[in-house]
Amino acid sequence: MPARDRYHDAVRNALVRDGWTITHDPLRLAWGKKDYYVDLGAETILAAQKQERRIAVEVKSFVGASPVDDMEKALGQFMLYHSIMRRKEPGRVLFLAMPKNAAKVFDEPLGELLLEDYDVNVIVFDPKKQEIIRWIP
Repeated sequence: MPARDRYHDAVRNALVRDGWTITHDPLRLAWGKKDYYVDLGAETILAAQKQERRIAVEVKSFVGASPVDDMEKALGQFMLYHSIMRRKEPGRVLFLAMPKNAAKVFDEPLGELLLEDYDVNVIVFDPKKQEIIRWIP
């Protein structure tokens, strides 16, 4: 089993508070002879559409020495999981969960470029309050 990120429990609690049911902790993705683990799998019912929405969430703390290095690693892992999930879990949408201080990058030109060029979905959370602040897109 993989090590849990520093903010794993904060994101899990924030999702539950936001109405999500945690279905996997972690979500196992088998590909070839190797297993990969996305931090969380969750689902909720969209009342108006009476449809189930399923997501997978990769939690990142962004506490390294360089925010750019942290982003490079997070995006690489996100893309790896995204490719596997398109084939193994096509009905589930992958999100990258990041604390609000790190998510400021998406208000800058680099962040806008990443959102435009890659299919990155982001959950911005407050680690202290354990709540979701913003869903991108």
